[in-house]
Amino acid sequence: MTSRRRSLFGAVAAAALLVLATGQAALSDSLGSTTSSAGASALAATAGCGKTPTLRSGSQTIQSSGKNRSFILRIPDNYNNTTPYRLIFGFHWNGGTANDVDSGGTSGYTWSYYGLRALSNNTAIFVAPQGNGNGWANPGGEDTVFVDDMIRRIEADLCVDTSQRFALGFSYGGGMSYSLACNRATVFRAVAVYSGGQLSGCSGGTEPVAYIGLHGLRDPVLNISQGRSLRDRFVRNNGCTAQNPPEPAQGSLSHIVTYYSGCRAGYPVAWAAFDAGHTPGPVDGSASDSGGGDRTWTKAVVWNFFSQFGSNPSPSPSPSTSPSPSASPSPGTGGAIRGVGSGRCLDVTGGSATNGAQAQIYDCNGKANQQWTSTSASELRVFGNKCLDVNGAGTADGSTVIIWDCNGQNNQKWRFNSDGTITAVGANKCLDVPNNATANGTKLAIWTCNGGANQRWTRV
Repeated sequence: MTSRRRSLFGAVAAAALLVLATGQAALSDSLGSTTSSAGASALAATAGCGKTPTLRSGSQTIQSSGKNRSFILRIPDNYNNTTPYRLIFGFHWNGGTANDVDSGGTSGYTWSYYGLRALSNNTAIFVAPQGNGNGWANPGGEDTVFVDDMIRRIEADLCVDTSQRFALGFSYGGGMSYSLACNRATVFRAVAVYSGGQLSGCSGGTEPVAYIGLHGLRDPVLNISQGRSLRDRFVRNNGCTAQNPPEPAQGSLSHIVTYYSGCRAGYPVAWAAFDAGHTPGPVDGSASDSGGGDRTWTKAVVWNFFSQFGSNPSPSPSPSTSPSPSASPSPGTGGAIRGVGSGRCLDVTGGSATNGAQAQIYDCNGKANQQWTSTSASELRVFGNKCLDVNGAGTADGSTVIIWDCNGQNNQKWRFNSDGTITAVGANKCLDVPNNATANGTKLAIWTCNGGANQRWTRV
């Protein structure tokens, strides 16, 4: 992706200096009348449900605002015309193309649609629109109308859950996603803005929408202050408790994801700050701002944020090896889990049921935040609907362990072994009390399995 990266960063720098039109066209009655508030929306099937589709995966053209516009469409391999699917729009950066988003560049399929296509495992329809002049200036709301027109065309032919529309994009594409959060908050369930700025306008901008922003501390193109400003609009709109979320130190080459508290039900806000520059694919421990699509943590964080909203078609079963023998408890087994080395219990910090609350050890006390239920899906559930989760689907030693809405991803699957260790299936590493600590409040992580007492656990 070297040549593409050069055009991405060089051209997007120019975009940051543009003075762009902010006017937006009103959402047409034919689309607006079929949608309700994102937070309150129930699954609603489209006209395409039950029809034999005429659309096929690949390049499409459409007339919008009197112009020929194009987009790339990806329909699930196992598409079922009676199953409503998520609809996810991926917007390219300045100088980029729809094909860059669709193909994933040199990282390939693992980075297609910022990595969400692979993680969706055929549970979503993806759209990569092509911007005029390879950008999203949105003059007079023209690009917003283009989105409206694509939605109408797709939903007339394919089966879509209208309460499960999402938008994401990097840089200029992030600006376009932010614009849709402002003026199509009742159309889109959630948006993800990677290293964005207010580049495509913000008509309206007073209604809530689920929002996640991701931005680099050392972004030389769109300063992180711009990303914070975009985020704070939806902190206010969504009724979240104002705060200055923690951000990693420069030189740490790490990231911190914060989930705001106090937000209105159905309208979460998340903020992911990372120690890198202008990139949608930072990699912890790497000083490079390019080439991380196959290794970045951002794709899992955004997919987890999007997939928390409602149910969707189950992915097709994929071949897998038989699990190794283990001492996994029977599904439905519940209760406390005590660390052998510390004598303290697996606990959720502060008794919080908020997404992102960290797992820790604490004196066993029988409270709800220490009651863990094993399920047939290899989950460890707490509070009924929250799962023990490896933050960002990390696989490196030291990746933190949190709770998150259960979503079926491998970073929420755990295997109880006969030696008392508990393996994080997605990373193939063990639940670990760092540095053999025994103090109350020690935060948990995953680490290469070594059988030490700080990695062994028993049911209480």
